Amino acid sequence: MRITIEEDKCCGAGQCVLLAPKVFDQRDEDGVVILLDAEPPAEEHGNAREAATVCPAAAIEIHA
Repeated sequence: MRITIEEDKCCGAGQCVLLAPKVFDQRDEDGVVILLDAEPPAEEHGNAREAATVCPAAAIEIHA
């Protein structure tokens, strides 16, 4: 799995951080997503997929 993000789409909702804190974080100044691990281990795949699904701005893309 590989993850990409589109920072310009991010609205700073923070759902990704709540669901997958080992994969995502947020910038302090504006809440925009930070990708901590573009190729997370298998045990984080479910969390990352759920984060992408619930992202209100569709800023997270999962590549198989």
